[in-house]
Amino acid sequence: MRVLFVLLSLAGVVVSALALKVHYSTDTEPCSINERWDCGIVNHSSYAEIHHVPVAAIGIAGYLALAGLAIARRRLLLVMAALVGLGFALRLSYIEKDILTVWCLYCVISQVVIAIITLFSLGWLIAEQIQKSRARSADKIEISA
Repeated sequence: MRVLFVLLSLAGVVVSALALKVHYSTDTEPCSINERWDCGIVNHSSYAEIHHVPVAAIGIAGYLALAGLAIARRRLLLVMAALVGLGFALRLSYIEKDILTVWCLYCVISQVVIAIITLFSLGWLIAEQIQKSRARSADKIEISA
């Protein structure tokens, strides 16, 4: 399971790095598809930075942190961090949809990646809790036998 989280996190790092490249580029971007899908407009908007730090760079750091938590088997922290990341991504999606009215393909892919990480991390945590519960039940049966 940890390998899956690392692979998903690496996919998030790659997509975030592509968005970061767009943030610093002045060229026409390959993801500038039409007036509704244009990564350049999104990544050059005032919403593309938080205190002069590109949102895409925050994404890279976040995905690396998620990979580290998965490798360390810190399931509860992984779920909490993934939920923060999902909330952050949902806020950015709201900005794209309702304020900028333009979507970034890289951002949408990142949204899908963080949603999958969040769902899988919840499943991983629940599986651990079920396993612990079964182990406790087995211990109680052995004690009473």
